[in-house]
Amino acid sequence: MSSRRLRRAVALALALTGCVLHSWLMRLERPWTLERRALWLKDASRRVLKALGLGIALDGQPPTCGLVVANHLGYLDILFFSAAMPCFFVAKKEIDSWPYFGWAARTAGTIFLDRRSMRSAKTVAAEIAQRLRRPVAVLLFPEGTSTDGTQILCFHSRLIDPATKASVPVTAAAIRYMVGGGLEERDLCFYGNAAFLPHLWKVLGVSDFSAQLKFGEPRIYANRRAAATRIQAEVTAMRDAGALAVS
Repeated sequence: MSSRRLRRAVALALALTGCVLHSWLMRLERPWTLERRALWLKDASRRVLKALGLGIALDGQPPTCGLVVANHLGYLDILFFSAAMPCFFVAKKEIDSWPYFGWAARTAGTIFLDRRSMRSAKTVAAEIAQRLRRPVAVLLFPEGTSTDGTQILCFHSRLIDPATKASVPVTAAAIRYMVGGGLEERDLCFYGNAAFLPHLWKVLGVSDFSAQLKFGEPRIYANRRAAATRIQAEVTAMRDAGALAVS
């Protein structure tokens, strides 16, 4: 076991404990609204990123409401995006059973989707429509799965539909991993049949790892399919534009 992994593992355990305690304190202070749950996740994500020594470079203005549509590289995306802005995530239901992260997702008001169920998709679309009325953004990964970052998959439009129907602004967002030590972005992506704990163990051992988040301008779309096509092109262009320096 490397000393770096050991130090980070201990720091992560302490950070996660602090996140749990903070959630309890917030519940005692005032009503545990969805907005306050999103704020808790922002604070919790920043604690975890600090414990892991992971940085963020931002380009563009993170939105405060509406729908955010982004590419997806793995579970770490949730930490990076929520550290940048309060938001509600739409995530696969399997995350609900993950150690700690399942509890954190439920606590933060995550909307869980069974990707094999049309009924679940309709239920989630209705919930997204309700959340879009709140002063917190909803973040969606419309590829339907995570990738190794070498290409952007087709953006599915069904869950973009609540925003287009309600004329709610939609913001394109792109995430890129920047990795040193001779590693490539794909080495830290969580995709395919990768197992969670071995992947986290790898992350703990990386000395130079950060994320770049780029945000486009909020736009209102009249058609969900046109929105999906245009946003996919915008996200691809933002990733192709290259990396930023981490502040």
